[in-house]
Amino acid sequence: MVQSFKWMAVGPHNKKADQMTRHTQAQVDEWRNEGAILLDQFLTPDEIKPCFDDMRALYGKRTPDQMVERKDDHHGQVGTFSMDQFRNNEDMPFDCSPALNLLGLSPTLIAMAKDALGTDDVRLYQSHTWAKYTGTADYEQPFHCDFKNHTLTVPSEDAIGRTINFMIYLTDVTENHGAISYVPLSDSDPITGPNREMFLDTDIETQHRLKQVEKRGVGKAGSVFAYGIDVYHRGMNLTVPDGCRYTLTASYKAAGNDMIGWSAWPHSFMKPWHLLIDNADPEQLACLGIPRPGDPFWTPRTIERAKLRWPNWNMDPYEHRTRA
Repeated sequence: MVQSFKWMAVGPHNKKADQMTRHTQAQVDEWRNEGAILLDQFLTPDEIKPCFDDMRALYGKRTPDQMVERKDDHHGQVGTFSMDQFRNNEDMPFDCSPALNLLGLSPTLIAMAKDALGTDDVRLYQSHTWAKYTGTADYEQPFHCDFKNHTLTVPSEDAIGRTINFMIYLTDVTENHGAISYVPLSDSDPITGPNREMFLDTDIETQHRLKQVEKRGVGKAGSVFAYGIDVYHRGMNLTVPDGCRYTLTASYKAAGNDMIGWSAWPHSFMKPWHLLIDNADPEQLACLGIPRPGDPFWTPRTIERAKLRWPNWNMDPYEHRTRA
């Protein structure tokens, strides 16, 4: 059953969780205070390499049919939005190996999400790949916050009501590879105030003031840019010849936080879910809303029916703790 939506103390959760922890409390504190942090080479080359290969299998080394001119002046604005920017963007699960499908459910990310949100029970509510190529689009955007399409309300002031979004770098990301631009909360609040409107498209003066204090999320492959939905940020252009930038985004919320949403995972039941079901452990599957072993949901009948649906799912942990 989904645990109640309540505050739990931040800190290590169990011995196994400790083994999966790569973040520090100082990094959690910085994320909470500033809304964003770059975790340099948080994931190992061995974890990233097969995912890079998966991205090549999904998207190839694409070049645009027609080069899009990069604009240096957007009519006084620092950038614009266009549908071209969101090409080569696909929601999980992905038709490739299990590696890329499971990367957003890495135990190291789950551990940081739990500590950042102050709860022992989190849900992955969004995960998508994004491949950007030099010249495919004008990727330069205006500053904006993401909460518009993550909630019908506004960002919570309590940690447990927030979200943490992990942008995982599958390639080296330099400024010339379109590294994300962002403004820490301590720098944006004096400019915009703490209410942080979603869009500032018509406020050119504020956009340019934010640009004066923007930082760039530059990092090697395996680095993770962790940010909240209340942080001003914007996409940037790739300028290196024949450049590409591969990322995977994984967004977490506390279990029971119904104010936050994006993907209804069962809605995409025709996609290759067996790649996740057959290869994820119970804690990873719990992040997708599948009850843990020992939950009252699991009975001999539900076990039997689950085996029929997913014949290669290792259900031993569930059977061992199933009520008669």
